[in-house]
Amino acid sequence: MDIHVDRKNHSDVVVRDMMAATFGLAADVPATVTTGCGLEVPLVSTSTEPDRVTCAPCRGFAHRQHLELAEQIERLGAVPGSVVTPDKVAAAAALHRELAARYID
Repeated sequence: MDIHVDRKNHSDVVVRDMMAATFGLAADVPATVTTGCGLEVPLVSTSTEPDRVTCAPCRGFAHRQHLELAEQIERLGAVPGSVVTPDKVAAAAALHRELAARYID
């Protein structure tokens, strides 16, 4: 069985955890998610760790997604009046580029 990438990068899980930590509310985690390759699979069949993802189309999806995130971070960080320092912008963009590279190894 292949391990996939959640198309929404586990954002449902992150939002759930944030709401639980902030308000003590804990909604159900979705049982299934849509993947980078377009399949609907159980959440437990996905990973955010590049070394664990075995589905080639999902690896390509995650590679492109992290490169796009790096570019978005740099664009938003360059906006006049940004509260994020240039070194933090560079570090965040570099992190996403490193993750992208790990998906194509």
